[in-house]
Amino acid sequence: MSRFSIQRYPSNVLLALAGAAILFVSGAQDAAAQASNTVESTQGLPTFVMPPSGPFSPNRIEIPNARAIASWMRGGHSDSASESFRHWDEEGAIPPVCATCHSGQGFRSFHGLDGSEKGPPEQPVPVGGVVDCETCHNANLGSVTEISLSSGVNHPVIVGEAACVTCHQGRAAGATVTRAVGEKPDDQPDPELRFINPHYALAAATALGGYGGLGYQYPDQTYSGRFLHAKPVQTCLSCHDPHNLEVVADTCLMCHTTGDPDLIRITRQSHDGSGDTSKGIKHDIAANAARLKSMIFDYAAEVAGTPVVYNGEGYPYFFTDANGDGLADEGDGGPIAYNAWTPRLLKAVYNYKFVTSDHGIHVHNPHYALELLYDSMKDLSEPLGVDFAALGLLR
Repeated sequence: MSRFSIQRYPSNVLLALAGAAILFVSGAQDAAAQASNTVESTQGLPTFVMPPSGPFSPNRIEIPNARAIASWMRGGHSDSASESFRHWDEEGAIPPVCATCHSGQGFRSFHGLDGSEKGPPEQPVPVGGVVDCETCHNANLGSVTEISLSSGVNHPVIVGEAACVTCHQGRAAGATVTRAVGEKPDDQPDPELRFINPHYALAAATALGGYGGLGYQYPDQTYSGRFLHAKPVQTCLSCHDPHNLEVVADTCLMCHTTGDPDLIRITRQSHDGSGDTSKGIKHDIAANAARLKSMIFDYAAEVAGTPVVYNGEGYPYFFTDANGDGLADEGDGGPIAYNAWTPRLLKAVYNYKFVTSDHGIHVHNPHYALELLYDSMKDLSEPLGVDFAALGLLR
């Protein structure tokens, strides 16, 4: 039996999630379709690795891993039509630094699991790959015992979290912001400053908290470390189905009265000034993130001197609104990226994006999220003349 690689699912293959089986159209026509869709990379390595294959048909041959494949197909890691894997279609290849997490082939190259030297692939990787089976099931993955974070911290990992931490730590850290602002005056716009993007889906970064140092941490403050949760929760797989990534509610119910993470509250005090402790901690984080965003807008207009607008759907998200009409100013190339960054504003915006880029931060590390938001708001309040204590917020 041999492995095959596919750039896209063959058009004559019908994948049906019926209990534990996946139905593959069998016969020579199917084999020919698979072969016609085989794409080899510039390095001679498969773009898309699936389990050992054959003319599968449930009434003729058993598929031992059918349940796992069916589950995987329901998750985001297999969604070959998503922006995560289609972003580079026009270019025809994925840059090496991006391929590490946006292609199974790139991941294996980065860790040397394919026999190559460790590090990003030497050449761009062809589009069409996803987080395939061998990304997490490669026999050599157990040799990865440490992940270097963007903050410079070398974090020890076990095989069950090596892939997760590699790709869900983001591509920037608080140290990135610190280096960018240097000794520049806090409230003076500097044309050399640019938006720093922490990246997306930052579960591993937020879970590590202050120990990981991936948020911007104000020098005069201390921060909660890794959120170890409770003893049964040790890695990402303690709560997430390893294939479809869904949260296993039964894990929550071991300690909480509900399996809905949005309703769980881990503190008896109100952090958002509302005094309401009947709602989940997610609501406090969301309220403080919204308040920080409002303060960012006020600071940009009143202190930096150039209003800003935010568009969460388009990089670099923050755009110039010089006339204050609530719309991004347009240039020859489209909306004009915000260009009046001050060090103080850059720090707050980085933390806003860091917190809001992890939609599960209320579970992964609510303490760290609340601390970053609180400190960012407090820092902006001084030049804005806001009576911060009067807001009733708690760190």
